[in-house]
Amino acid sequence: MIFTIAGREIRSMFLSPLAWAIIGVLQFILSYLFAIYLQNFLINIQPQLHRLTAPMGITDFVIAPMYEAAIYSMMFTIPLITMRVISEEKRSHSLALLFSAPLSMTEIVVGKFLGVVGFLGIMLVIYSLMPLSLLLAGSIDWGLFASIVLGTFLMISACAAIGVFMSSLTAQPTIAAISTFGAILLLWILSQVGSASDTTSVMSYLSMLNHVQTFMRGIFNTSDFVYYLLVITIFVVLSIRRLDGDRLQR
Repeated sequence: MIFTIAGREIRSMFLSPLAWAIIGVLQFILSYLFAIYLQNFLINIQPQLHRLTAPMGITDFVIAPMYEAAIYSMMFTIPLITMRVISEEKRSHSLALLFSAPLSMTEIVVGKFLGVVGFLGIMLVIYSLMPLSLLLAGSIDWGLFASIVLGTFLMISACAAIGVFMSSLTAQPTIAAISTFGAILLLWILSQVGSASDTTSVMSYLSMLNHVQTFMRGIFNTSDFVYYLLVITIFVVLSIRRLDGDRLQR
């Protein structure tokens, strides 16, 4: 039933004009940035590569910056994607139908979360076609590319889990979107907050920015991987507990 709910969620997103608008706008922005990064690499950077002591290439100077731009862009758009996941069903009172169905809260929440992640994964695949097009004219660093894609996917999955939880707290999608953006932004800037306090190490670990930057450098660190799994698990569990509380009140 989890995958049935996930499939239903993905279909409903693709039937929404908002989802197509987000995909189209991000595609335009990332295509423009990709073209700028590629032009700068071919004109300014490539002739000077022989002077670099470290082996760097088009993956470092074109693909990595494009995915960084994709992460920043998705940080603004994920709240719009997740804001209706549960709050809309609360507002339309259709959530009561799910409560009456032979489904556990875990199945409902995990199914909806996987639906959002599936939609975001499809978006990521679409945007990944741009850097993969470089294979027509040369080669890329596959290890670095895999690390970048994995880090991006983990980052947007963690943001999706936060969005699902915020959507479970209210029946107003707008409030859910604003709350999601605020929570993501807080976790994003914690490293800068920590640099001005005595809890630098704790703040640095809690910051999403620090963990995704490690992947962008092509470094797979187990602690970074575990961090994102913990964020996803915590917010999915909180969503389940929240819906359990709503069901007991009915």
